[in-house]
Amino acid sequence: MITNHGHKLFFALWPGDAERNALARLQDDVRGRLTPRGKLHLTLAFLGQQPAERLPQLLDILHALPLAPMRLEIDCYGYFTRPRIAWAGMTQPPPELATLHAELMLRLQQAGIAAAAHDAFRPHITLAREAKTAPPPARFEAVLWHVREVALVESMPDGEYRPIALQR
Repeated sequence: MITNHGHKLFFALWPGDAERNALARLQDDVRGRLTPRGKLHLTLAFLGQQPAERLPQLLDILHALPLAPMRLEIDCYGYFTRPRIAWAGMTQPPPELATLHAELMLRLQQAGIAAAAHDAFRPHITLAREAKTAPPPARFEAVLWHVREVALVESMPDGEYRPIALQR
């Protein structure tokens, strides 16, 4: 249940069960603190702590996003050295993903809402944290993800992720 205090929020592509199961299988080649299956997703924008009063505005942004049919082909592993994150991603992200991300960032900016921006958008699914080494350059059958939903997600105090709303 939503409280009046604040919410740690992010926008994400939210996989269906079949895609989530396929993504979880990619963790077989990864060492570290594995991301629980139910938390696998692709972050579009991390908002951090947001006041409860901002929620209606964020829901309006979510529901106004144009979600074009899009197929992600998750076909490679990657590694972020500093935060020690092992991830899966795409050698060729589809242009629709970049367009969706840019549109979301523009709408957030127009609303005066800051999203965390580390560098250029590098779409990925975090497979493990505290990974001491990069995943092996294993070849694996690509996971095909037919994107159907963008979610506004709350990171709960117990560490779980709860989609507040979905845009289909």
